[in-house]
Amino acid sequence: MTRRQQCFLGVDVGTGSARAGVFDQDGKMLALASRDIQVWRPQADFVEQSSGDIWRAVCAATKMARKDAGIAGEQVHGIGFDATCSLVVLGAKNQPVSVSPSGKDERNVMVWMDHRAIDQAKRINASNHEVLKYVGGSISPEMQTPKLLWIKEHMPQTWQRAGHFLDLPDYLTYRATGDATRSLCTTVCKWTYLGHADGVGAWNDSFFREVGLGDLVDEGYRRIGQRVRPMGEPIGSGLNEEAAEDLGLTAGTPVGVSAIDAHAGGIGLLGVLLAGAAPADEDWDTRVALIGGTSSCHMAVSPQARFIPGVWGPYYSAMVPGLWLNEGGQSATGALIDHVISSHARGTELCEASKATGKSSYGLLNERLARLASAHAFPARLTDGLHVLPYFHGNRSPRADATLRGMVSGLTLGDTLDDLALLYLATIQAIAHGTRHILDTLCAHGYRIDTVVACGGGTKNPVFLQEHADITGCRMVLPGEREAVLLGSAMLGAVASGHYDSVPVAMAAMNSEGTSIAPGPTAVRDYHAAKHDVFLRMYEDQQAYRSLMRSVVSE
Repeated sequence: MTRRQQCFLGVDVGTGSARAGVFDQDGKMLALASRDIQVWRPQADFVEQSSGDIWRAVCAATKMARKDAGIAGEQVHGIGFDATCSLVVLGAKNQPVSVSPSGKDERNVMVWMDHRAIDQAKRINASNHEVLKYVGGSISPEMQTPKLLWIKEHMPQTWQRAGHFLDLPDYLTYRATGDATRSLCTTVCKWTYLGHADGVGAWNDSFFREVGLGDLVDEGYRRIGQRVRPMGEPIGSGLNEEAAEDLGLTAGTPVGVSAIDAHAGGIGLLGVLLAGAAPADEDWDTRVALIGGTSSCHMAVSPQARFIPGVWGPYYSAMVPGLWLNEGGQSATGALIDHVISSHARGTELCEASKATGKSSYGLLNERLARLASAHAFPARLTDGLHVLPYFHGNRSPRADATLRGMVSGLTLGDTLDDLALLYLATIQAIAHGTRHILDTLCAHGYRIDTVVACGGGTKNPVFLQEHADITGCRMVLPGEREAVLLGSAMLGAVASGHYDSVPVAMAAMNSEGTSIAPGPTAVRDYHAAKHDVFLRMYEDQQAYRSLMRSVVSE
């Protein structure tokens, strides 16, 4: 890159790390850097982080990415931020305020996967307020309203001390610019802001009063957002002096309104050119973006609002401007696979073998599966007697029940690496059947999905990809730029800078098609049709077990 060329910075904060990517105007990644962030789990269902630690990781990753790209700070013409939908609490002077039973103020982030507010979510859902129609009919403890209510009820001092309650993506833009503008993406998807209301969007006063958060109404929503704007719109005067020094960039650099990480991935995926053509209006109904990581999100858009029980949304303009978003999801995918491996009797042995060979644990298990499958018509036949229900951290969609739990059927006394490989395969299949369940639900309400455009850690695993193609019956498409989440954030920076006029224009200009994986033959589809019946039956069985025990044990 010459010193005259423009580039854009995308910053992505996931559950375990902060990443920064530098991209040129065509969407080519020039450099990527990552820094770990700390996570605390003080007790069951509590997951906490530090906003200060997150910002330090963002700064370190940004400086390293710029250095590796070989560019000067002034060559970064726009910045986009995305992050998990975690809740950040700051005081009136922007100091961290504790959300932790430890009382330590530096632990001021309630991570998205924190489930301490299950009871509050149940009570909010019992209100049956009309707002709930726009979160799939049932609010999740992963969203912010239940978490706010938990803080008010269990940590009243934090509630009183708080000057700002921010979604993590909005914290990053606030830290970068000093401007408290909130994102239409975050507020609509996680805070019950109605993006379609009154033509410009609005909070619903009666909802907050009814669920016990009337304080927020009385103060004019000062602490949760009085100015809400679309993704990619420039915020304030851009990067402030302090943040510019922290990041090693130039003060005044445009900063775009932020996005949730999965939604940035959706921007970086759904606009991908297929056969050289950008999606036409009728194509939106046939595509879904699958963004995988610790959890997974399934993003589909349409010109009209579709109310789908158990699927979040419809959210107006929360991802692609002017379109309604439906968002399915699985609360534990990458985290579930890692848990199954690490908790197995041979997990440590596998980890040591990975270090010795330089191959990933997934790669070693895939090799073992290939050997085991040599006597079968196709590899999936290895699990005809082994089935997993993947609800170890509850179900986000379409059952919308955080109390559900995982199940395994078909275990033996075997504890060899071969046994671990089979359980690993059955777990991947269970996750893919969860995706099929979500896609079937979307299609039952008007979508015609035949293409899954995917990014994330799982897409580097050929077994994960093929099982998803076989089980969903959809073509799996990988984008030309595999770091689609970072690319989506960089697009927000490109729009904020004025280089592209809008998010859709940036999507068309910076996306590209990669490889495709087709579903297997009829015999594979028939096999997985039977496995899917087992998948659905396992949920029914769990409900039956609960019913049997309810007669003797109060919940």
